[in-house]
Amino acid sequence: MLAETICSAVSAAGLGIAAITAYRKRFLTATRIAAYSLVPVGLVMTGVVEWLSGIVFKPSVWLGFGLLGLAWLLFMTTRAVERRSGSTRAERKAARNAAKGAAVAPAASSPSLTSGVAAAPQAQGGQEKKRQKAAAPGDDFSDIEAILKKHGI
Repeated sequence: MLAETICSAVSAAGLGIAAITAYRKRFLTATRIAAYSLVPVGLVMTGVVEWLSGIVFKPSVWLGFGLLGLAWLLFMTTRAVERRSGSTRAERKAARNAAKGAAVAPAASSPSLTSGVAAAPQAQGGQEKKRQKAAAPGDDFSDIEAILKKHGI
């Protein structure tokens, strides 16, 4: 009975705020406020509020939530133990590095293989000249291939 009264009061207050907002010529906002303010009354009329208040005050429901929490805790614990017992940290790191390295094309150009640090100007210039002589314009698609392989395409 108390929950229904509170929901009705909240809805009435919301409709009053919607009326004031509409008076200020903000009709879209007023309609949205009115929609939100009708939700509590709708929940009371459908019986959801009575159902929720019945659930909240039953000890068996709280025991059920406790068992669900315990099941989740056990599940997460077994996952953590399984992850740790499978391999060492160094082996997992090596596997991650191998997976990252596999995403780069074998014939990719040096910008896709470096970490973003510029190489020495003489070495970089010599490599550029060799690359330009070796490939005709538009034939070097190794960067594009590396990007596509990185994304699994």
